[in-house]
Amino acid sequence: MERVNHSVVSEFILLGLSKSQNLQILFFLGFSMVYAGIVLGNLLILVTVTFDSRLHTPMYFLLINLSCIDMILASFATPKMIVDFLRKQKTISWWGCYSQMFFMHLLGGSEMMLLVAMAIDRYVAICKPLHYMSIMNPRVLGGLLLSSYTVGFVHSSSQMAFMLNLPFCGPNVVDSFFCDLPLVIKLACKDTYMLQLLVIADSGLLSLVCFLLLLVSYTVIIHSVRHRAASGSAKAFSTLSAHITVVTLFFAPCVFIYVWPFSRYSVDKILSVFYTIFTPLLNPIIYTLRNQEVKAAIKKIRTQHINSESRVLTITP
Repeated sequence: MERVNHSVVSEFILLGLSKSQNLQILFFLGFSMVYAGIVLGNLLILVTVTFDSRLHTPMYFLLINLSCIDMILASFATPKMIVDFLRKQKTISWWGCYSQMFFMHLLGGSEMMLLVAMAIDRYVAICKPLHYMSIMNPRVLGGLLLSSYTVGFVHSSSQMAFMLNLPFCGPNVVDSFFCDLPLVIKLACKDTYMLQLLVIADSGLLSLVCFLLLLVSYTVIIHSVRHRAASGSAKAFSTLSAHITVVTLFFAPCVFIYVWPFSRYSVDKILSVFYTIFTPLLNPIIYTLRNQEVKAAIKKIRTQHINSESRVLTITP
């Protein structure tokens, strides 16, 4: 497929996080460990939920989808960033840059809607516990997942459609470690004011709708939990606190990154790192440390693994 614009820029230069060689070596080691933690942490959730039949419920089915999205979200730019720490020239092709922007908005939009689906699941589980399994049946779960990924795809496609017609003929330096849409648009060789407004409106509308849905859902849930017995409310609040923490960690960087994306100040790199790297790392930590069922399942799997190794050592002469 040929590009439909008349750009002369075939690649972009990424400035990364720092120009200091010593810092880049430290960043290489640090982010390598963080990325390994992201993959291992989310894989741990996937394996735990898959092999423990007690966790085969709608909530954990949505959770493993969140883990998959987090792993991919952390992988669309982080491996390249880690490798770039060892390179003097940090370049990315036009299509590579386009792909990064597409997947960031695809995964970001899908995760927003998935968090809404998880809030709906918690509402049904806490406010209508007797009808939970009948309401959150496989058909409803499939519909919620399909809606999440469809919204993410439509959102990302609408953002990227404008990029195909933008001419890039001048500067090609992106002041970040990945191709972020607001930064790339600023490099176009034409007036992009109206496009900037459309991008803000698109991202802002999706974020606002999801945030309001989450706010209403958790307000209703908390109001319902407060009128329950102390034992039941303690468990519900424990589960809710994990969900609310994840929602806060996800939406807080979005607000700072996209409320003023086209001002004369560059996007805060720290928030970009937090959004694309540390949020996918913190999600599995939050769900494992604050969830007794997941911790019990992990302990059970570990015990079974140790016992199986002991039996093998006993049989081996």
